[in-house]
Amino acid sequence: MMSANVAEVMVEVLLEAGAKRCYGVVGDTINHLTDAIRRSDMEWVHVRHEEVGGFAAGGEACMTHHLSVCAGTCGPGSLHFVNGLFESHRNGAPVVFIASQVSTADMGVGFPQDVDQQKIFEQYSVFCETLVNPEQAQRLTAIAAQKALALGGVAVIIVPGDIFTQKPDTALPWRSHVFNPRVLPSEAELEAVAERINKGKKVAIYAGFGCHNAREQVLAVAKKLNAPVAWTSRAKDFIEYDNPYGVGMTGVFGLEGGFHALTKCDTLLLLGCSFAWTQFYPEEATIIQVDIDPGKIGLRHPIELGVVGSVRDTCATLVDKLEAKPDTAWLDKCRHLYQDALDKACQHSDKDTLIHPQELTYALDQMAAKDAVFTADGGSPMVWMLRHIFSHEHRRTLGSLLHGTMANAYPQALGIAKAYPQRQVIAMCGDGGLSMLLGDLLTLVQENIPVKIIVFNNASLGFVELEQKVEGLLSAFTDLVNPDFGAMAQTLGMWGRKIEYKHELEQGLRELLAQDGPALLDVKVNPVELVMPPKIEAGQVAGTTLYSAKAVLSGRMDEVVKLVKNNFLSP
Repeated sequence: MMSANVAEVMVEVLLEAGAKRCYGVVGDTINHLTDAIRRSDMEWVHVRHEEVGGFAAGGEACMTHHLSVCAGTCGPGSLHFVNGLFESHRNGAPVVFIASQVSTADMGVGFPQDVDQQKIFEQYSVFCETLVNPEQAQRLTAIAAQKALALGGVAVIIVPGDIFTQKPDTALPWRSHVFNPRVLPSEAELEAVAERINKGKKVAIYAGFGCHNAREQVLAVAKKLNAPVAWTSRAKDFIEYDNPYGVGMTGVFGLEGGFHALTKCDTLLLLGCSFAWTQFYPEEATIIQVDIDPGKIGLRHPIELGVVGSVRDTCATLVDKLEAKPDTAWLDKCRHLYQDALDKACQHSDKDTLIHPQELTYALDQMAAKDAVFTADGGSPMVWMLRHIFSHEHRRTLGSLLHGTMANAYPQALGIAKAYPQRQVIAMCGDGGLSMLLGDLLTLVQENIPVKIIVFNNASLGFVELEQKVEGLLSAFTDLVNPDFGAMAQTLGMWGRKIEYKHELEQGLRELLAQDGPALLDVKVNPVELVMPPKIEAGQVAGTTLYSAKAVLSGRMDEVVKLVKNNFLSP
């Protein structure tokens, strides 16, 4: 690389680190970078909006665990990436973002499009530095890639436009490295954990994302203890399937089995989880936490004992120190509650004009491939995905669980489909989320990316409307006037169809999934569906009652009638 310029050096280092694609919009200060990509083995994915590029790179990196790249022009171009990259970083996606800057001669003097990007991106990144000398190119790029992969997150390299064309005089062979360390608590700490667990009569396990490479070890502990295993939303893919100890999730997205296991146990083992809502933890129980990040210990709820170690290595060592608990009564009760809640949660109606989003999701679950990848927009589509799309060994799901953004589903699916062109990639979109970033449907068409989009069309910002009702407020500013998304998809050059009646649903889904290229199915779903948590707080009941009273007094009685009929009276 002695004769290569900075742009070429950076591309070569990123390729060696495992990157295959770079997402972005070409222009001005990155033209020399994109030209270097054009002449390399890296693929450039030309999106219409940079936010989509950030989501797509993160979606690809989350699913593959390999490095992904995106690049932005100075000023507005790089700023457009912010939300997509913040989402990707919070997901732990290994992404390198090359944020170009105005030329070095124009920095700091108020030149058009000059933005201090370091102050913006250092908030949510594992690495954020400015490359100001060509001699730094190989070294900083290698460090950025290594930190993104090792720490899990976005690494940012800010590069003034004129630096890309400069050539280093010398180049040491810097390269990134990948690690897989064994991390264990001390022997004394392991003995203390075992002692507390052995004293417990009703032990429950709460598995989080830190169990992503520890399924076998977690289930071995559950088997030894006959302990119910609940999981966080991000642990669903690798804990839910073929799990004889599984009792589901808790929290707003969960059902009664997981809620009961966590709140009624006397000993709770938190494994690599950082569930944020304290009201769903047990009021009286011995809580033990295992996490590879010491900053997560005791962060969400007071605990009695915390140890630092990987879940995989800690459970593998701990299981031999545990006393077997042969009694299955506690496990059996939690499992029964879970199965009963599952049976009740998937609503079906006998009305041809009423499609519950749950039955749409259940039908999709039955028809989709066993190795399909699902994404879902923040809000109710994410709830239906987490509850009614059931994992298999090779199925994957991705939602905005830590950042809580809208409009993430089909942009993330775009990147995933680029990485897995032979797999079904299905985006469960809200009508509000889809309409935020409509422009990149053209990217799906232009690049012929076979994402399958299902629009949960309730003509409203449904989750926001529910929040307002629970707080006793009249719903306001949540209505959406939507086009026929199916017809719009056809206009853009992709397969599209609209479904308004239940008898059309099965055939519509079959047609969608059978398409070779990108496709969109617009489904009119119940606009007043309630997302029912496993525990109804008194304040929620009071709030919804207050909303009903306000609605009646404001002449909006029809809203209350629909709410009751479609959620409680319909078969």
